[in-house]
Amino acid sequence: MKILVIGANGQIGRLFCQYAAEAGVPVCAMIRSPEQQSFFEALGVETVIADLEGDFRHAIYGCDQVLFAAGSGPHTGLDKTLMIDLHGAIRAIDLAREIGVTRFMMISTLHTDPLEGPEKLRPYLAAKHAADTHLIASTLPYVILRPGRLTDESASGRIATSRDTASSDAISRADVAKAALSVIQRRDIKDRELVLLDGNEPLNDALC
Repeated sequence: MKILVIGANGQIGRLFCQYAAEAGVPVCAMIRSPEQQSFFEALGVETVIADLEGDFRHAIYGCDQVLFAAGSGPHTGLDKTLMIDLHGAIRAIDLAREIGVTRFMMISTLHTDPLEGPEKLRPYLAAKHAADTHLIASTLPYVILRPGRLTDESASGRIATSRDTASSDAISRADVAKAALSVIQRRDIKDRELVLLDGNEPLNDALC
């Protein structure tokens, strides 16, 4: 088992790679430039140089699962939203299906209806909605993680997978990364959408 992490140099991607290395789970971090390699080399994590906006087919070969943790970020323009959150995600899904990946995990958002979001977030939410819809229709086994408002708090190890039992509308990036790793290690979890919020249930129990 090897997991390709698309968006490995992002905040959740880095945390996921760190936790995976600590757990002995083999991952391959997809990064855009050699300057980003040192962090992953220190973890003992394999890297592959590839650009989500270019040709990245070679990065998927040899990996049987994909974690899509990439995002254009809050400080980019609509061009990056289209190229990364929409087109990049759809191309990754299509290539994963073509190459024969056994499961595709998408880190998405809790809300993807652009009409319900703030005006400045509507293009991003529309992109995420379209990418998620494409994944569900792709015939690839999938898991879509739907975290709430992201924070930089330390991992608590306790979450909720329902808004009815959540203690807040937020969740730490660290707990999202830990949840992603837990799901990656569970082959029985597939074709599901999982809400991730702060809660009181132990993470592994909540994901059952």
